Amino acid sequence: MIRRRITVLGSTGSVGCSTLDLMEQAEAGGAGAFEVEALTGGANIARLAEQARRWKPKVAVTADPARLDELRDALSGSGVEAAAGEAAITEAASRPADWVMASIVGAAGLRSAWAAAGTGATLALANKESLVCCGPALIERVKASGGRLIPVDSEHSAIFQVFPHAAPEQVAKLTLTASGGPFRTTPAAEMAAITPEQAVAHPNWSMGAKISVDSASMANKGLEMIEAAYLFDMPAAKIDVVVHPESIIHSMVETVDGSTLAQMGPPDMKTPIACALAWPDRIAWAAPRLDLAALGRLTFEAPDETRFPMLRLARQALEAGGVAPIVFNAANEVSALAFLDRRLGFLNIAAVVADTLSRVTASGVDSGSDSACDAALAVDAQARRTAESIVRGLAAAA
Repeated sequence: MIRRRITVLGSTGSVGCSTLDLMEQAEAGGAGAFEVEALTGGANIARLAEQARRWKPKVAVTADPARLDELRDALSGSGVEAAAGEAAITEAASRPADWVMASIVGAAGLRSAWAAAGTGATLALANKESLVCCGPALIERVKASGGRLIPVDSEHSAIFQVFPHAAPEQVAKLTLTASGGPFRTTPAAEMAAITPEQAVAHPNWSMGAKISVDSASMANKGLEMIEAAYLFDMPAAKIDVVVHPESIIHSMVETVDGSTLAQMGPPDMKTPIACALAWPDRIAWAAPRLDLAALGRLTFEAPDETRFPMLRLARQALEAGGVAPIVFNAANEVSALAFLDRRLGFLNIAAVVADTLSRVTASGVDSGSDSACDAALAVDAQARRTAESIVRGLAAAA
């Protein structure tokens, strides 16, 4: 039986809810027993309170200080402490736990992931931005504390499961698979008119709005290239992307002897979450089963970096190193949210990112310093200001 003391950062989001559902299934089936230290969420106070009443954490935290009284009222009589704000989330992340799910979306999740990385816990990382902004420093912090980092993105989980960790020199190439998103076959002439509603309608995965936009622009695959380089200590030249519309093979590791190892499964985020929750063991849950005969065939194609320039921009940022990946991430986040707010056209997401990358200059982040998180966040803030200014300029010119 798997026993863990758990903290879930971002418990009200898609990944957080899936994590708690898997814990529920494991306990019901006698495969796990979990004590919850802390839950943190956003504006969905009703869901956070419901989760807290079920799991009885020591503290439940909302990111919005203005909702603290609402959360207190919702938890009245439960014995669960209520707290609010960024400092309270960081404090929750710093509490002793065996296993921490870091699934707060965006750069907002960096400080809490950084805090959790210093506790010695296993850090299940579903927050792309923490690695992109502070990857080498975050990984070193986890190791120094005696913890372990397990990636939760389906692609990196796939690589993690088949990667020869004891002999990384055996790896010739990592290949990340991409569904191609909802606009893989959309004529180029129609892409300028793409709406937020179309962009969030992913053909295979159920995700939040911002992550769905990243998939539609293929910015997510660019971020994942940067993550893979940090997670597995691989140069950009050894990381490829292939479009695989069925989303059955989640990524591949090619070894020096010509073998290619692939992890497969239906497109369901609960699979990589379950892997991280139980690692190095496996935990049973009501997982959808893969029926290759019914599927019939798997298809692959090269990504079109002309139609989806975010892939090219991400690779350039990775190759440039220094603060470029932080700038790429910040500019993309500003642009994607501006698109969702209808302040920016879909094709201008890449334009804003490219312009921001060309404008922002800053000193590098010291990966061996305790201030690496703060340094990364300072670059992030500068890039966001620049990207927002570019967005406003484009809107004014429209």
